Amino acid sequence: MVKIKVKTLTRQVLQLSKELGLTAVPEYRTRDGTRIDIAILNGEEKLLAIELEASFKWFLQRLLYDVVKAHRAGFPELWVVSNFSSNSGWIGGYAEELGLALRVLKEKEVLEEFKALSARL
Repeated sequence: MVKIKVKTLTRQVLQLSKELGLTAVPEYRTRDGTRIDIAILNGEEKLLAIELEASFKWFLQRLLYDVVKAHRAGFPELWVVSNFSSNSGWIGGYAEELGLALRVLKEKEVLEEFKALSARL
């Protein structure tokens, strides 16, 4: 399995956000002191939290933590980028209960999905 190119993907998301008139904030610090890998904002409006999970170890635990962080920070949508399993199991149901749209994407899907998201704005 190929690991995520975290720096490259972060740079690409930041550039694409700028081109689309959005703001991408790497290492976005939340009120409770956690960090979200990339936060996508439209002015002050929180649109999307993106977490880059490059490791398979503890994936479901990391996924749950990512859901909690994004929800507590007030994001309506969370994308977790991982080239490993895309099955969120019960955590997907939990995110839905919280009102958080959760997607687990492969690295190669992120930029196209991001363009599609921006078209809906």
